[in-house]
Amino acid sequence: MSFAPLIAFAAEEAGGSGNVMLETWWYPVVALVVFGALALVTLSYRNVSNRHSQKAAAYAQEHAADLAQTGHGH
Repeated sequence: MSFAPLIAFAAEEAGGSGNVMLETWWYPVVALVVFGALALVTLSYRNVSNRHSQKAAAYAQEHAADLAQTGHGH
C-alpha cells in the first residue's frame, strides 16, 4: 500500500466533524490582535527623529567635516 491511500484511510477513520473554520475561529482573531499590537508599536516610533531637532542640528554642525570627508556615509 502506498502513502496516499494510507492517508486517505486515516482521514476516513478520523471522521470529519464538519467545518474546521468554525472550530478554530480564534486563530484569525489572535493573529489580528497580535498584528494590531505590532502595528501600534511600529506607529509609536513614527517621527522620532524630528522630536529632538535641536540635538540633530547641533550634531550635524559638529560633525560636518566628518560627514563631508566620507562622502557617502558608510
